[in-house]
Amino acid sequence: MKPTVYIARKVPTEVEDYIGKHCNYSKWDQPGPIPREVLLENLSNAEGLLISGGKINQELLDHAPRLRAVSTISVGYNNFDLEAMKARGILGTNTPQVLNDTVADLIFALILSTARRIPEMDRYVREGNWKRGDDENLFGIDVHHKTLGIIGMGGIGEAVAHRGKWGFGMNILYHNRTRKPEVEATLEAEYCSLQDLLRKSDFIVLMTPLTPETHHLIGAEELALMKPTSVFINASRGATVDEEALIKALQTNKIYGAGLDVFEREPLAHDNPLLSLPNVITLPHIGSSTEQTRFEMAMLAAQSLVSALQGETPANLVKELRS
Repeated sequence: MKPTVYIARKVPTEVEDYIGKHCNYSKWDQPGPIPREVLLENLSNAEGLLISGGKINQELLDHAPRLRAVSTISVGYNNFDLEAMKARGILGTNTPQVLNDTVADLIFALILSTARRIPEMDRYVREGNWKRGDDENLFGIDVHHKTLGIIGMGGIGEAVAHRGKWGFGMNILYHNRTRKPEVEATLEAEYCSLQDLLRKSDFIVLMTPLTPETHHLIGAEELALMKPTSVFINASRGATVDEEALIKALQTNKIYGAGLDVFEREPLAHDNPLLSLPNVITLPHIGSSTEQTRFEMAMLAAQSLVSALQGETPANLVKELRS
């Protein structure tokens, strides 16, 4: 007998068909995210859940007595209550690696756009402000041959480092929980403390997962260590940064600028001070948002879910739930 799955977000037809070959399923197929109450109402018979965002906590588990596996269409899984899932023996999977290059492309777009003030210059031309002899007012800062500091040298961090080293001749510094000898060898990357990285880097990219240890990893003290000419990029999770401290640093020109794809509260409130600062680029959390990558993420999540429900150990089982 086929296991029963609930698909809690719209997925490509090919992904739905793949699940249908192996499982009985029902789904949410309306525009936008599924309301919490609707999700909970549809879990009484579900053995598997395909989801993107939304807390997998005790409340949800209480509505899903038959649940055996949850697969999230994302790299981050801070929405998993790992202790509650572990207590029930529920497997949880994510979608690492498949989006590394796509997110790294976006990070470099933020680096270049912030350094060369691209959105600001676009508005400058569109609003009719371009005048001859105005060059000095349009200056940005160079990216090539500068120092790139990466906090969190996972797969995305490595992809960013490759682009910086081989595309722009940058010097690479990194800080990570563990050293990466292969990265040091291939990219001449230098492992250093967080404090040294902040002091030395011209461009600082934050790519750590959100954990209790990384919550507000970058705060007022860390921002004070950065050069006044430095650019800060965050494409990890919003809560890894103390947003109020970052706003103050940008308002007072303690750092040159910031490129942000994530925020402490999403979507951004219309009155968030970040939206009025000329030295900030704000994006709506689109790190992996290309058609091809989102398809690959959804298919990988579906494959992991089916594997778990068939009694196998899925390749992308999150580390905290491995026996």
